[in-house]
Amino acid sequence: MSQATELMAASRAPHTRIVGAVSAAHFVSHYYILLLAPLLPFVRADYHVSYTEIGFAFAAFNVVSAALQTPAGFLVDWLGARILLIGGLAIGATAFIIVGLVDSYWVMVAMFALAGVGNTVYHPADYALLSHHVPSDRIGRAFSVHTFAGMLGSAVAPASLLMMQSLWGWRGAFVGAGILGFAVAAVLLAMREYPEVKTVHAPRETGAPAAVGWRLLLSAPILLNLIFFVLLAMMSGGLYNYSVVAFGALYGTAVTTANAALTGNLLLSAIGVLIGGVLVGRTTRHGLVAMLGLAGIALFVALVAQFDLGSLALIAAMSAAGFCSGVIMPSRDMIVRELTPPGSFGKVFGFVTTGFNIGGIISPLIFGAIMDHGSPKLVLLLVAAFSLVAIVTVVTRPRQAA
Repeated sequence: MSQATELMAASRAPHTRIVGAVSAAHFVSHYYILLLAPLLPFVRADYHVSYTEIGFAFAAFNVVSAALQTPAGFLVDWLGARILLIGGLAIGATAFIIVGLVDSYWVMVAMFALAGVGNTVYHPADYALLSHHVPSDRIGRAFSVHTFAGMLGSAVAPASLLMMQSLWGWRGAFVGAGILGFAVAAVLLAMREYPEVKTVHAPRETGAPAAVGWRLLLSAPILLNLIFFVLLAMMSGGLYNYSVVAFGALYGTAVTTANAALTGNLLLSAIGVLIGGVLVGRTTRHGLVAMLGLAGIALFVALVAQFDLGSLALIAAMSAAGFCSGVIMPSRDMIVRELTPPGSFGKVFGFVTTGFNIGGIISPLIFGAIMDHGSPKLVLLLVAAFSLVAIVTVVTRPRQAA
């Protein structure tokens, strides 16, 4: 009995190590996305630049990421996910160490563009590694752990960066963040391949591989998933960036209360991801889970838009919306995986997750303009509307990519 148990544990160990290493990389990717925000006042004061000029660094990172993530997905399928992920971590780490060491505003902007290149590999490489190396009966839970790790990276970034800033200045914080990236890259580099979890490649297609790949990406199921990811990014952009000011303008909600509501949303979202990982292991009706979660988001956000609930009820409703948001994430990933032919995970996940970048670029323009025009209720109602439209993309999705 104990021998059987040892054999089972040994067979699971490679999958656990792979999930752990890939999740660590996802942690770093989210950590890097938030790297500048908490350090912004110190960087701005040091370089004597405006908020608009600092915005060039954010723009450089996001525009490069949006433009190159799909090509990075093709490279993942061609060259291999592990080597590309190591390269992406090294590029981002190098860029941020240079920011910390070189005293130049324009070098900083250029390095954020370079970090955007590194950022392009995370989603296609992560999902390709998990899809190729984790057994089907565990893939949903692996996706949930991967997503949770990214959320954890976002959560710990502000406090840890400010702590490093207090010890070594903002430049030391950038160098420390770069060392973190190199450490995770070293872990991935040290991992050896296990025969039982080697990638299974799809049969080679005849014709031009790039043409075949783009036909897949431009097929109806994949395009619907791209729209789905854009809508999710628009929803999160509206809630995360504008809910605090919207509640203040709409109901006179204290900043501390509004921030508590947002914190509850983020915390319950992380918990929801783990619950969603359990759900995807027990049902194949991922579309239904996504539909119910999206409907829950729309309901609770519309509720706080229409009624002044008071502090406790506001926090509870926003937390419930966050839980619904987290629960759908593993199902979201499974929907994409089920539509993806073997050997195309990198390009497909790279393409559809570009929706995060597209939504991240568009949402500040829309929601910022709405707030400037004095319509805070419309911010919340639009988030609820995007959630309902996202349900349509789930309901209408074909079963398989063309």
